[in-house]
Amino acid sequence: MSTANTTSLLQRIVGTNAGWSALALRIPVGIIFLAHGAQKLFGAFGGYGLEGTGQFMASLGLTPGYLMALLAGSAEFFGGLALILGLLVRPGAATLVFAMLVAIFGVHIDKGLFMANNGYEFALALLAASLSLLISGAGRLSLDAMLAARGAR
Repeated sequence: MSTANTTSLLQRIVGTNAGWSALALRIPVGIIFLAHGAQKLFGAFGGYGLEGTGQFMASLGLTPGYLMALLAGSAEFFGGLALILGLLVRPGAATLVFAMLVAIFGVHIDKGLFMANNGYEFALALLAASLSLLISGAGRLSLDAMLAARGAR
């Protein structure tokens, strides 16, 4: 791959047309994802860690449970970290979109919309925020914007 192609690919990944508004999505949504990932991976914040989350996922038919817990926890933790830092937001958001689609259709869809019934409304809101960031990019105040500006020189 030539240097021009590499630069063009990097520009597409880290480039952003969003202004300051992406920051209002990135930080709180990133914190939520990072915390949920830490619950799954490390048992933080009252979570069950990989073993317990894996058993839960296996009970839902998401097997092998341990691997599914590792994948979901990693997507949420590292995707959330990407959003908070504003670094590689588009790839992080793409991973989170996929994770939320699995959560909606693999866990919550048969319970209806509302969270009171363990429905999919929270996952749907996180899906929408992640999809928005996937489309817009990280926004003005981000490491991605800084990298994109450096690459344009």
